[in-house]
Amino acid sequence: MQTTANGTVANSLPENVVILLTLLISKRYIPYANLHKFCNMERREFVSKIKNFISRESLLNEDDRVLVALSGGADSVALLSVLREIGYECVAVHCNFHLRGEESMRDERFVNNFCNRHGVKLHVKDFDVDAYVKDNGVSIEMACRELRYEWFETIREMENCHRIAVAHHSNDNVETLFLNLLRVTGIAGVAGIKPVNGNVVRPMLCVSRADIEDYLRQTGQDYVVDSTNAESDVKRNKLRNIVLPVMEKCFPESMPSLVKSIANLYSCNELYESLVNEKLGKIVKKDGRDGILLKIDMKDLSRIRGAGALLHYALKEFGFNSSQSNLIFETYNNRENSTGKRFYAGRHVAFLDRDMLEILDADAFPDGNTDYVVDLSALEIREPVGMKVLLLRKSEFDMKSCDGRNKVCFSAKLGECRNLLLRHWEKGDRFKPFGMKGRSRLVSDLFSDMKFDESQKRNCWLLEAEGDIIWVLGCRAGDLYRVGDNDEYLYYMELA
Repeated sequence: MQTTANGTVANSLPENVVILLTLLISKRYIPYANLHKFCNMERREFVSKIKNFISRESLLNEDDRVLVALSGGADSVALLSVLREIGYECVAVHCNFHLRGEESMRDERFVNNFCNRHGVKLHVKDFDVDAYVKDNGVSIEMACRELRYEWFETIREMENCHRIAVAHHSNDNVETLFLNLLRVTGIAGVAGIKPVNGNVVRPMLCVSRADIEDYLRQTGQDYVVDSTNAESDVKRNKLRNIVLPVMEKCFPESMPSLVKSIANLYSCNELYESLVNEKLGKIVKKDGRDGILLKIDMKDLSRIRGAGALLHYALKEFGFNSSQSNLIFETYNNRENSTGKRFYAGRHVAFLDRDMLEILDADAFPDGNTDYVVDLSALEIREPVGMKVLLLRKSEFDMKSCDGRNKVCFSAKLGECRNLLLRHWEKGDRFKPFGMKGRSRLVSDLFSDMKFDESQKRNCWLLEAEGDIIWVLGCRAGDLYRVGDNDEYLYYMELA
């Protein structure tokens, strides 16, 4: 397979060449292990495998009209092609995020030409990603995801399509498994990507990237190549380009085995969720009275084995992550001053009232002390303040750029903290400012130095790690978790 100058892939090998290669292999002139480079899964088998997967997972009905996300890359081109070959009526959508300069325009031209050539209706939309990131305080990756899926749903309704098809395949599933393991996950994280999630379906989870390339080669269909996929600057690309190829080299059957394991875990997760829902039905109440979205009997919950996992399962739909769920459970078990404690996640608040945990809209508690659990693995903080969080190699970062007030850096050991939260100042709070010798000082003394009025004191946020204040936001960083000589990595935080 060769890539042409304009970034598209050349047509497949002629059939007579494939026959010749097969003869050479049979005479042992070419190792059998290298056969997949020339002729892997046959076209009919590829189409049949996807058709059966769609039926088995109930992704589409035979007469459904399908909206297909078309980037112009191999995966999405194969998806649109195979769905049309099966017999589905398709409408294509293409997002131009303008993040790769001329290459983004090349992709749009390719998609336009492809759809015109095959008579497929196409919708194209330009997005201002930078503006969205600035307005919403999210990463570029998250901004692109939110923008495209919101627009996809709009077009789906306008075009009267039943489902939105996206081109994730089994390699994506394996990468997602490892990414979730690195982020710390539960059974849902290792169960892989769901074949169907609301109106979004993924018909190609049953085939690999190599299968997709073989299908395109056999149909003579070209596609564009995203040059950023070759860069190993983000976690997924590092896994794809460095880690997984080494694993495949050392363990040749690792990918098929992992794909089967994910399928098994997916089935186990379905069973797990049904049993969990049965358990939760006995301790969770949803009545909607007094603005309460959910009530959980913590006393009954504590009697159940795996109570922490059950609590996280109940709270995750309201935006609470596993770290927050664990903190809520630990706070209840400690009992000391647990009543009245509040924990926030986006627009929701969890409120401990003796043996009952209530989930309400955050507007129900506009005032008072609040604790926001910080999850550094998200690499961004949106509530209660906007903050950029980066994990950087110390040798590649100029620490002089930190002003100790709005821009600070801490040792990467901070990521090992189980209890990391943002909260308001309380009387008696003490901390040790960065560079200060001797004992800690009162935060209220720092406020006096800063000439803060009462309103500024009430609205000031503190970053606390394992019960110790390490940063008075906008004022001064603490000495704990300072970057040491032996630290290879550091966390950089900057207020938005």
